[in-house]
Amino acid sequence: MAADVRWLGHSAFHLSGGGADVLIDPFLTGNPKAAVSAEDIAADVILLTHGHGDHIGDTVAIAKRTGAKVLAIVELAAEIEADGVADVVGFNYGGTVAFDWGWVKMVPAWHTAVSPKGTPHMPAGLLISYDGHLIYHLGDTALFSDLQLIAGRGDRVELALVPIGGHYTMDRFDAVTAVHFVNPFQTIPIHYGTFPLIDTDVAAFKQDVEQAGFSEVLVLDPGDTHTIR
Repeated sequence: MAADVRWLGHSAFHLSGGGADVLIDPFLTGNPKAAVSAEDIAADVILLTHGHGDHIGDTVAIAKRTGAKVLAIVELAAEIEADGVADVVGFNYGGTVAFDWGWVKMVPAWHTAVSPKGTPHMPAGLLISYDGHLIYHLGDTALFSDLQLIAGRGDRVELALVPIGGHYTMDRFDAVTAVHFVNPFQTIPIHYGTFPLIDTDVAAFKQDVEQAGFSEVLVLDPGDTHTIR
């Protein structure tokens, strides 16, 4: 089955066509590159890599409006539940949450994480099986060797969502090695160009990855949709 993966800007994505509307890190309000508004997006499930403001974003408002289930690491999940979101699932590294359309597994990322409200927690990456397609959202992370172990746990990753902007995450040079470690069929670069500090040469990243033969790189504009078939 085909699955639509729409980049909403920064690290935010909307998965559709596979039996549910799934949002990842819905930072829309205050995001100068946001492709949609928080008031207009559909959601059955919201997945969070961590609670920095540019990732938790509009989670609470969207969940209250839509009734979406929110998945986050346990400490952040407790904060979101205390904010009045009715359907929240807290889980942790190594944990998997199953759905009719697939599953979500939480894996480590190397970063820091304190929510805008002051809740400390661990950052994460997310392995997402969506209607039979394996997507790996690396979250905010530096390069680390265990990316090889995470990606090698089962089926080959079809699509990796990889930060390349540097300063707060790996830069485009380290991201080439990360793609080599993950070994996905396709890669979408994320977490770049939103603000001046994370501007980078995405065309050079694409060239470096593809010339090395590691993966096909899909450079999207915010709002673009890639269909996995």
